[in-house]
Amino acid sequence: MAASPLPRWAPTPSPTRPLRVSSTGQTAMPSSCSSSWWALCHSFIGSVYSPWRRSTPPPSPAGDPANNAVDDHRLGSHPLDCVGARGSSLPEEASHEVFLTWEDLSVTASSGKAKAAVIIDKISGYARPGEVLALMGPSGCGKTTLLDALAGRLGSDKKKTGNILINGRREKLAFGTSAYVTQETLLMATLTVTEAVHYSAQLQLPDSVPAAEKRERADRAIRQMGLAAVAGHRIGGRVCKGISGGQRRRVSICVELLASPALAFLDEPTSGLDSAASFHVMSRIAGLARDERVTVVAAMHQPSSEVFQLFHGLCLMAYGRMVYFGPASDAIQFFDANGYACPMRRNPSDHFLMMINKDFEELEEGSTLLLPCATEVIQTLVDSLISQKSLAITNEAFMMKQGAPFTKKRQASFLTKCVVLTKRSVINMHRDMGYYWLRFGIYIAICVSIGTIFFNVGYSFASIQARGSMLMFTSTLLTMMAIGGFPSFVEDMKVFRKEQLNGHYGATAFVISNTLSSAPYLGIISIIPGAICYYLTGLQRGFDHFLYFAAVLWACTMLVEGLMMIVAAIVPDFLLGIITGSGMQGLLMLNAGFFRLPNDLPKPLWKYPTYYISYHKYATQGLYKNEFLGLVFDDLGRGFTITGDYILRTNLQVEMGYSKWVDLAILLVMVLIYRVLFLVTIKVGEAMKPMIKCMSVKV
Repeated sequence: MAASPLPRWAPTPSPTRPLRVSSTGQTAMPSSCSSSWWALCHSFIGSVYSPWRRSTPPPSPAGDPANNAVDDHRLGSHPLDCVGARGSSLPEEASHEVFLTWEDLSVTASSGKAKAAVIIDKISGYARPGEVLALMGPSGCGKTTLLDALAGRLGSDKKKTGNILINGRREKLAFGTSAYVTQETLLMATLTVTEAVHYSAQLQLPDSVPAAEKRERADRAIRQMGLAAVAGHRIGGRVCKGISGGQRRRVSICVELLASPALAFLDEPTSGLDSAASFHVMSRIAGLARDERVTVVAAMHQPSSEVFQLFHGLCLMAYGRMVYFGPASDAIQFFDANGYACPMRRNPSDHFLMMINKDFEELEEGSTLLLPCATEVIQTLVDSLISQKSLAITNEAFMMKQGAPFTKKRQASFLTKCVVLTKRSVINMHRDMGYYWLRFGIYIAICVSIGTIFFNVGYSFASIQARGSMLMFTSTLLTMMAIGGFPSFVEDMKVFRKEQLNGHYGATAFVISNTLSSAPYLGIISIIPGAICYYLTGLQRGFDHFLYFAAVLWACTMLVEGLMMIVAAIVPDFLLGIITGSGMQGLLMLNAGFFRLPNDLPKPLWKYPTYYISYHKYATQGLYKNEFLGLVFDDLGRGFTITGDYILRTNLQVEMGYSKWVDLAILLVMVLIYRVLFLVTIKVGEAMKPMIKCMSVKV
């Protein structure tokens, strides 16, 4: 009986699809397509620096048509050519190659005074330009931690030791030169698929690329990821249902790989996808790596046999230890040589994970599945890997000539980013009902209630208290309602942090765009509801007085939004953020000089400095001056009149040394200060991460 041309792990051939045959008539064998490449790297890590020393990719072995056929099969005939296509207008430096090396890398997690837990234990490896390195292992083996360590994204509670080199140099990843697709899909739920990809293209691609070409690349990326059918659908999430989870996953991958980053980290990119979608997505990624010389490191959960054939290299991990590193096609022979042969027609990834997973070592009674002890398997494989010395990184290799520095890719200008982010934010705020429109409806209902309760208060002595109460309630409650938009603030902060880490834009552009996009919406919800309660109550006539009233409400809402954005940057949790923001506003409201007159406030703390830093003080005093100055009230009981100026000085204890316009100017300055504090909070949070990390390690 003739030997089967299929490898042992291949699935059953389809009766309608013949085996792929090379030009020589021999069936292509996937196991040999890239073994020679990775074998060059086993003795010395220096030998794999050759890709970035050469100006062109190395050719396939001559006279090996089977390899050519296999490469076509493995990488697919439709790579993600929408990004960085040859002959495009992207600058040359955008295609700079990256060779990533790590040696004796360890990561420990500290939890209080307990002994630090070892997550990754002295592993070494490398990732080459133009190839896909797969990180595999059971859940909790350290795949995501390794990705975070290589990408420089470890949390403050983790400590890293060892060397990570980029082109032979110890340097940080340049801003905007790497992409990281996280497990959590973070996208703006209100945008359509087309809008999300188009805006991302405008942010990432330089201004030298024409707008038409940016749109063409974005549309081609959408088609290549199989999203054409849902291109006009909203992504969905908290606001609306939108597309499926797997489709959102593909949108996230499409957005991050749009500009052909030199280095791409993918954390379970096929999570939520069916087997067919997983194969097509990974084939596009492999094609992108091949054509654009992108270095791809992907953590894979459980790839199918077809997806497994797309990997060039494999790093197999088990509970923080590395049990195999080398060509993916040689892994099956490695297990076979150590006595753990893969059964016929079994998916190799299934076999690997089954051998090294010790979470379920105790077999159920009567089970027909007989497996060797996972602990023994792991130790055997680790010992075999060490004995072969396939990952020996000698001093000679590290002393070799270093490659070119890792330079930053050209991106859109700062002005372009601000404009694009402002447009995107305006659309998001318009479509998110919880951002402003729900508040707008509640504001109208509240202002109608205020207008009917204080309807036409008149100019009697009793109207003095009514006017003061109405102005205080309006300026405090309507501004305090900004808490209702806190969930949307938190979602915006999550999207911002992801896009900032991937280098799409910085904190300054985000703060400016958020301020510009929110200003008109806050103006609408200040003018229309404010007009309802102002004219129903019968406050002082004159359009200029109403404009001042609306301007104070607008300034207060802008100020409170800045305060809540600061809270969202510090406390990224819905419940804790709402509680914190409410408490802060309650303290500022209490010291505004209404519930307790300014002269009666205790001077330590409450008057100095809380009274003077409370924006309610300037809002209420400005509204008092706008309303009472120029009015005369009848005192029916005594038979004489009282001027508004007298009421301000005696009853309300308003500071009359400056005009109401000074109060408004102070509020506008505080709006600017709060936005600057928001920016500083983001910047300080970034700068404090290394310090917090060091402090946590010492503790």
